[in-house]
Amino acid sequence: MLHLPILRWGEPYTSMDVDEVVHFATGEPMARVSRANGGLIQRDMRKAQRARDALRALPIDDLIARVGRAGELYMEGTLPMGDGTQTPQEFVRAQSASTGLPEQMCRANMKKNAFVLAEMRGILTSLTRGLAFDLLTSGHGEERGVPIGYQAQSPALGLVLPSNSPGVHVLWLPIVPLQVGLVLKPGPQEPWTPYRMAAAFFEAGIPREAISIYPGEADVGAAVLDSCPRSLIFGGTPTVERYRGNPRVQAHGPGFSKILLGDDRVDDWERYLDMMVESVFANSGRSCINCSGVWASRHTREIADALARRLADVQPLPPEHPDASLAAFTVPGAAAAISQAIDADLRAPGVTDVTATYRDGERLRPHGRAGYLLPTVVHCASPDAAVATKEYMFPFVTVVECPQERMIGAIGPTLVCSAITCHEPFRRQLLDAVHIDRLNLGPVPTTRLNWLQPHEGNIVEFLFRARAFQTAPLE
Repeated sequence: MLHLPILRWGEPYTSMDVDEVVHFATGEPMARVSRANGGLIQRDMRKAQRARDALRALPIDDLIARVGRAGELYMEGTLPMGDGTQTPQEFVRAQSASTGLPEQMCRANMKKNAFVLAEMRGILTSLTRGLAFDLLTSGHGEERGVPIGYQAQSPALGLVLPSNSPGVHVLWLPIVPLQVGLVLKPGPQEPWTPYRMAAAFFEAGIPREAISIYPGEADVGAAVLDSCPRSLIFGGTPTVERYRGNPRVQAHGPGFSKILLGDDRVDDWERYLDMMVESVFANSGRSCINCSGVWASRHTREIADALARRLADVQPLPPEHPDASLAAFTVPGAAAAISQAIDADLRAPGVTDVTATYRDGERLRPHGRAGYLLPTVVHCASPDAAVATKEYMFPFVTVVECPQERMIGAIGPTLVCSAITCHEPFRRQLLDAVHIDRLNLGPVPTTRLNWLQPHEGNIVEFLFRARAFQTAPLE
């Protein structure tokens, strides 16, 4: 059995306390992972400046080339994994077995990570708004004849990572080329990506002292957030609310992403059904960019019925099956609790589970220690229904009947909004709506992202502070 050590600025460290990574369905142990603690992280963060110094010794152009090579190694290489090695196929199999994701989704997330590493130059150019990269290294320079300064707010970025969606790793891949160190707290069921990516980085020539990995329990995540001047955390709505307004922490949670059909296009809703299905179903509905609500002023019952028919045949399949498209809930009891919460909301007037008409059996499908939830389409006769703005981590969508003039005020916070309308006043209102983060005008699936445009905050603006700077010669 593999043993994964703590990585203290690139140096392996074996702890007396260990946790096991187990198969999501059988509970069979797959790996033993050394467990960090808060005191260890606090001590190690005293050396965080060494990470930035080691990276700043290399030009950003050089780092971009090295992470591009790391992407190739990540996709194709046999890389160190703790006290053993791991091929790409072994990585996919292990990630699927511990997270409940189908293997084909694990491969798709690998390709996504490798794509970001291969396109790093364009991504950094976009994130920095075209700044010369050496400005971030030196901290000052000149743009269009104006002296400017940029100051890193932390020598390393802390990340408290989830287990349920490996796709979020793309958010931290640009950090090393920005010459900022990484402090990673992996999700308990998904240590594989941080360790494999770190191994690929080291093989490609990234300084080992730039990366730390601290597996552990909730206290380890708290220590990372407390010790790092800048951190990212992934969690549910309570997590986002807890850190709202905290400049040290960027919290990523549910997206509540939506599709809005304007009055001028809703009569042609069937033309956009494929786009709606993709937005709801891609990646087994696990992403914050999956659509959780389709809003329209009319035809909502027909839309809900069509979505339910399209998703009715989806069934759990073995993770290795090439057509597997549903991910399991690996925490015992989690799937049952979610299904019960949905059933409670269905008791409200005007709320209907449309998929129940076409579903063969119950929504919940137990599978060993885990459980699957079949796709669920709920129709809401009014935006006032409690379920109208809820989101769950499986293919779940509400189809909400709402007058167009009420939509923008009723949809609530929305990470991605795809609005299908040519009505200019409505488009202007959408452009002005500050509670919509990423706006797609036209039939763009909410799950299709242009990586040159971040959908959840700009990491450069989070890590670097623009400040006034000027200099004069000394006599």
